[in-house]
Amino acid sequence: MEKEEEKELEQKLRESGVGHTVIQKLKAQGLLSMRGLRFIVALTSDELVDFLALGSYETASRLQENAKKIIGYDDRVLTAGQLLQIIEQEQPKLTTGVKGLDALLGGGLYPVEIYEFAGEYGTGKTQICHQLSVTAQLPEEKGGLNASVVYIDAEGTFSPQRIASIAKRFNVEGALERIYVYRPLNTGELERFVKFTLNTYLDQGARLVVVDSIIVLYRAQFRGIEWLARRQQAINYVLDWLKRWARLYSAVIAITNQVLTHPLPSGIALKLPAGGNIIAHASTHRFLMKKAGDTWLMEVLDSPRLAKGATAEFTIKDDGIWDA
Repeated sequence: MEKEEEKELEQKLRESGVGHTVIQKLKAQGLLSMRGLRFIVALTSDELVDFLALGSYETASRLQENAKKIIGYDDRVLTAGQLLQIIEQEQPKLTTGVKGLDALLGGGLYPVEIYEFAGEYGTGKTQICHQLSVTAQLPEEKGGLNASVVYIDAEGTFSPQRIASIAKRFNVEGALERIYVYRPLNTGELERFVKFTLNTYLDQGARLVVVDSIIVLYRAQFRGIEWLARRQQAINYVLDWLKRWARLYSAVIAITNQVLTHPLPSGIALKLPAGGNIIAHASTHRFLMKKAGDTWLMEVLDSPRLAKGATAEFTIKDDGIWDA
């Protein structure tokens, strides 16, 4: 099948004017496939010229335009009405499995958007990621994506046992076999995985990507104020690649974040998400997770469509997150 796909794509590229030398370079990099062409489309022109050692930006542009046609990537200008129809009617929304949280989210998590869950230790960030990893496998009529999941476990807190308990509650069979867990050792491994490997699983049907957490490796391995600018650039690059894959595959992206204590002159200490403006600008929706006595709260910090300061209450049990 792979050889047949390669021959078919080679023929299409030749017919569209892509030269023999460029096609051979695609073959040498293992990119003469639908997955490979999506990678080509995801690259910027500068990245593509460097990656394939192309002779000109014109060659890179021609290759990308033809790759877009072959994979069916739609980059046409839409009216706001057309975009609304796609968002509200044509794309499934992912349920959290908790009515209160779904209501706060406007029906669930939308594809092509990045959801940031920030909070202190024990506020439910990892718990919601575990639950989403199960509900994503539900059929669309039950609020799922009928899809597998990629879980990037940078914190080392992923629990197969917890997944099994949640899956039993939602009657999802074989849930553990549809969650692909990657544990990066350092920021370099994280970046290489997101850029070069993540789309392999997306190509095989994954539609939820979890990064738990986005900041932990960077805070530990970029030490000192002199590393701050480089750290922020590196985080921004990873988040940008997550955005690119979300667009190309209509995937939901969920990231967790740690918090910093910000003291005020009044003596009150605010808990703010780490990562500064880089993560703030990259995230479509930002939520602060809090412990509130015997229950937990999720508060909207920032969102283009959700009310700032709105909250939803939930509780955590052995089999996941429930309405409080």
